[in-house]
Amino acid sequence: MPWNDNANPGPWGTPPSGDEGKRKSDTPPPRREPPRRPTPPGGPDVEALLRRLADQANRLFRGSSGRGLRPPAIGAIAAFAAFAWILTGLYIVQANEEAVITRFGGYARSVGPGLHFHLPIPIERAELVPVTNQNKTVIGGSAGAAAPDESLMLTGDENIVDLSFTVQWHVSDAANYLFKVRDPDDAVKAVAESAMREVVGRSALKSILTNGRGDVQAQTAALMQKILDHYQTGISVDAVQIQNANPPQEVVPAYQDIARAGQDAQSAINDANTYRNRVVNEAKGEAAKIIQAAEGYKVQVVREAQGQAARFDQLYAQYKHAPAVTRQRLYIETMQEVLSHTRKVIVDAKGATAPIILPPDAFRAGQPPDGAAPPPAAPAPAPQPVQPQAQPDAGTR
Repeated sequence: MPWNDNANPGPWGTPPSGDEGKRKSDTPPPRREPPRRPTPPGGPDVEALLRRLADQANRLFRGSSGRGLRPPAIGAIAAFAAFAWILTGLYIVQANEEAVITRFGGYARSVGPGLHFHLPIPIERAELVPVTNQNKTVIGGSAGAAAPDESLMLTGDENIVDLSFTVQWHVSDAANYLFKVRDPDDAVKAVAESAMREVVGRSALKSILTNGRGDVQAQTAALMQKILDHYQTGISVDAVQIQNANPPQEVVPAYQDIARAGQDAQSAINDANTYRNRVVNEAKGEAAKIIQAAEGYKVQVVREAQGQAARFDQLYAQYKHAPAVTRQRLYIETMQEVLSHTRKVIVDAKGATAPIILPPDAFRAGQPPDGAAPPPAAPAPAPQPVQPQAQPDAGTR
């Protein structure tokens, strides 16, 4: 049986009772422990262990007399409390955050990422603001949404467009973001809707539905940034993107036909431009070809003329030395050149008395007649310059 059982007196016997158990009046009676439960067979008694720890802590701080706290205990408690109070000044700023330090509720300074320390609470506090996170605000309702009319906007040509868009933004000044605007998210949404309505009010419906969305987005982002900077919100607008832009449901089919017609017109324009480019390039190529041929013909004619002039100069020089021989030679060469390109019939009429009858096809194109000489196979060579003959001296005649 365990010793902590109340029924078993243990090895020290039964405690004294009556007058023997009384102590002096000036000495406080010892603290009696409450009866303990027997240790269960499955493991240690947790409640008994906790009671023992409480008793040891009580002896440490109150001493054996049990009256008041001991001075060392009071110092230890005060030191621990002061250390814990100082630790409230330690804080960590993540890489995507910026800390805004407030002193008694007022702005003191801004701190970047890392481990930092400020005066303990409540003297200074640190507000962590994510400055690199990309925030997204959606503007534009639809049927069944909380605000379905915020997407209906009036255009510059007095039409109505159902437009929804998103705004991407981030915090650029953490101090202004915390102290200048009460609710930055609502401020961004209100400014975005106001700026978009102003830009759409200056634009035509056709431009918004077709190819003018980029200009509308850029103008809206610039106007939003101007308004937010005026309010000192500490917010930078990254992008404005139109997600959906349609006319009212009653006229959607007509506008779809307009959009298809515009696409067909653009396709026809592209085809015409392609044909124009092809024809222009072909014409430029033909013109360049003609110019090159003319340049070649010009060079050929000039060189032939120069050759003819040089030949004439040479013949004239020979003619001055021997005029008769040169005239005879030129006549023969000329007749040879002329007759070489015609059909000829050579008749030997020496000793003939009867008339000569030629066949009807003698001078027709085709085969030469019988007895006719075939045309020369090649043109006659160029005439060689005639060397002048030496004239006899009058003294030797």
